Amino acid sequence: MSVAAARSSAVKVDWGKIVSSLGLTGATVSSLQAFRKRHEEAKKNAYELQNQPTTVDFAHYRKVLKNQKVVDEIEQHFKSFKPVTYDVSKQLKTIDAFEAKAIEDAKATEGKVNQEIGDLQKTLENIESARPFDQLSVDDVFKARPDLEKKIEEMVKKGRWSVPGYNEKFGSVVLM
Repeated sequence: MSVAAARSSAVKVDWGKIVSSLGLTGATVSSLQAFRKRHEEAKKNAYELQNQPTTVDFAHYRKVLKNQKVVDEIEQHFKSFKPVTYDVSKQLKTIDAFEAKAIEDAKATEGKVNQEIGDLQKTLENIESARPFDQLSVDDVFKARPDLEKKIEEMVKKGRWSVPGYNEKFGSVVLM
């Protein structure tokens, strides 16, 4: 991928849409936001550094300053300067570990989302294939929920004709 393509891809990222469309939560969202912040800061610093002048006009300073020896000495130090190279392998390993953790979290989230989608799909199929209530018989309800039959038989044996909590939920139909 070229640098221009990478930049155009980075510009097109809609961070809010990523979080909402993937249903990310918790540590994944906070890690993504921290990454985004670091990315923006690095991009800003790189832009500022690219816009700084990199050459020194020593001839100008020789004309302006009376002490030519100082300018010569500074120019000599400037030309002999060699930037220190840093071993960034430790940082790269940290970045790779962070990336691996982010991918692992994303896969776990994907698995959870796919599981939930599957469950919702099954529920939807059950709802669509179910018969309407007005076509159900008591036997159909007992087949679906055998525990209800036992509970109702026990209530009838004990002489309980009202369901606990029914009046609170649906109101009483007694006219007296």
